[in-house]
Amino acid sequence: MRAAPLLVALGIALGGCATESAGPPPEARRQSVVELLGPTESAGYARALEPREFVFPDDHGPHPEFRTEWWYFTGNLGSADGRRFGYQATFFRSALAPGEVPEAPARTSAWATRQAWMAHFAVTAAGDGGGGRFRSFERFSRGALDLAGARAAPFRVWLEDWEAEAVDGSGGVPPLRLRLADAGAAIDLVLGPGKPPVFHGERGLSRKGAEAGNASYYYSFTRLPTAGRIEIDGRAFEVEGASWIDREWSTSVLEEGQVGWDWLSLQLDDGRDLMVFRLRRSDGRPDPYAGGTLVAPDGGARRLGPDDFRLEPRSSWTSPETGAVYPARWRLELPGEALDLEIEPILADQELSGSIVYWEGAVEVEGTRAGEPIAGRGYVELTGYGS
Repeated sequence: MRAAPLLVALGIALGGCATESAGPPPEARRQSVVELLGPTESAGYARALEPREFVFPDDHGPHPEFRTEWWYFTGNLGSADGRRFGYQATFFRSALAPGEVPEAPARTSAWATRQAWMAHFAVTAAGDGGGGRFRSFERFSRGALDLAGARAAPFRVWLEDWEAEAVDGSGGVPPLRLRLADAGAAIDLVLGPGKPPVFHGERGLSRKGAEAGNASYYYSFTRLPTAGRIEIDGRAFEVEGASWIDREWSTSVLEEGQVGWDWLSLQLDDGRDLMVFRLRRSDGRPDPYAGGTLVAPDGGARRLGPDDFRLEPRSSWTSPETGAVYPARWRLELPGEALDLEIEPILADQELSGSIVYWEGAVEVEGTRAGEPIAGRGYVELTGYGS
């Protein structure tokens, strides 16, 4: 469950799919997840209706028959002198029309495309690593003239010079190299092999609502050893740590009454990884379409239902940029695993306030497992807060 099945409306709102490097946009250009993910016409698109067999390397590449797709990279890294960093790099593809539109006139321009692309890049530098600052950037492009795209083998996903590609030139991902740079921030990282892919929900079918097809195909690489370089305002830091990759595609939307979601990915120091998400409803009732996955040190996975965990906000933070009020600390309990975790952002302000407003940032984890201390790191994503 990730940030932005949204590019169709976004492309229209921005006047098409022209490439753009963004700072904070005018308020009139900001849109909420609810506005973008409300019920829409899905005729002509494929839908996630039932579990499927995943085929690699093909499924690392694009699925243009679905409306929306994303490649999501997050990680927690540190330098030898104790500085702490988080990063987010995301590539979103969205179809502007189904693959077959018989009534559409033929277009011979090399610029013509039915695919819009957006990418987000963010770096969190805690403490001395950058003065405790969060930087985020966004770009848009069309899927034509090699401006943006994705392929399975050799694996690559890119938007202009922002890219992730297989190190060995194959479709076997990882290892891969991730390179993005914008004003005052850059990453050049190699994500090495780690745990095998984990398939969320029902063998990779992650349901978001009661309507047939309101679901996504969703898998992750939950713990990949990562090393490379981060640059902040001209200062370079050699870093290492761990990354998480999410892959998801769908033609799904938020159902009536669903206003957003809270999503957490955690890497615990006992070798286990944990993803949980919950959808939020406008009337305050718990939404039954919540869940997650607990991944063992050897890569084995256990599916979690809404009754397997409790997630409780413990404080809040108000964005000075957008006025949105977000949870700022959480208690997460998994009684069946004797896990009791406290989760706290390494910086309060990790809000992406570009054309789409949401909070996504690096977090620290402390708590207990069966009464014994446990710690970890991770990322949290919060959508649908604010007006």
